[in-house]
Amino acid sequence: MHASKGDRLVQHGRVVGQHDQVTEVVEVMGQEGNPPYRVRFADGREAVMSPGPDCEVRHPEDRRQQ
Repeated sequence: MHASKGDRLVQHGRVVGQHDQVTEVVEVMGQEGNPPYRVRFADGREAVMSPGPDCEVRHPEDRRQQ
């Protein structure tokens, strides 16, 4: 998984009724775009995250095409 500052990480809900969690990458702490990432949640909280297989990266250019 490779992400850059400004990308969105979408962590898909793992059980019925659990919504997807969308965060914004504010800092790439790994080398060459690799995890871990410092992310910001919609409510302003920040955390360090090493995404698993239930997560996808959405780049800004991907969002413009939707």
